Amino acid sequence: MNMLTKESTLLLGFDKPVLNPSELNLAATVLDQECRVLLLTAPTSGCGTTTSAQCLARQLAQTAKGKVLLVDADTSGNGISARLGMGADPGLFELLLSEAPEKHVDEYVQRISGQTFDLLPLGQPDNAAGHFTAEDMEWVLSCLSAQYRFVVIDSEAVYSSSNALGLAALADGVILVVRAETTRWEVAQAAVERLRQANAKLLGSVFNARRFYIPKWLYNLL
Repeated sequence: MNMLTKESTLLLGFDKPVLNPSELNLAATVLDQECRVLLLTAPTSGCGTTTSAQCLARQLAQTAKGKVLLVDADTSGNGISARLGMGADPGLFELLLSEAPEKHVDEYVQRISGQTFDLLPLGQPDNAAGHFTAEDMEWVLSCLSAQYRFVVIDSEAVYSSSNALGLAALADGVILVVRAETTRWEVAQAAVERLRQANAKLLGSVFNARRFYIPKWLYNLL
């Protein structure tokens, strides 16, 4: 059975449609999965992955016991670090280059005023090019998850960079973000297959920016 369907905006366990989806539904689903490191990605750029990651981090912080960390791993430079004016701040890549990441988490993590979650900015990718391995990333994620109940990763799109597939294999769960009336169905299904081939654990999908051409309350009656 297909993981994605045109009728539902969130699917759990590949074949369980959730009616009346919401940010809270997504957070509750993750809680049921007992995951710690969660990655959000999309088939292509422009699907709203960063916005979805922020929403998930915020809802988890409100509903779960323990702290939540949002990690910017979007090396395109269009992630949350850039949006918050933190493009020059040290973060993930500097942590990857440190000899003892577990001792430097607090040095790079930032507390954002008005937000219920902490943020690890992207840092400077150019400084770390070719200097770390998948094993380094796995260790950093282990250090982060030891200090946070949930680590939410805002990743690049599957077809924009190979980084997304590498990170997806390390995460406890992956959520695919697709954009209504923009993401081609065939592209979304191909992205699902690539994630599965990378041994990613797919929790479901988010159908973003859906437009209601009749009042939303009427949709709920159909």
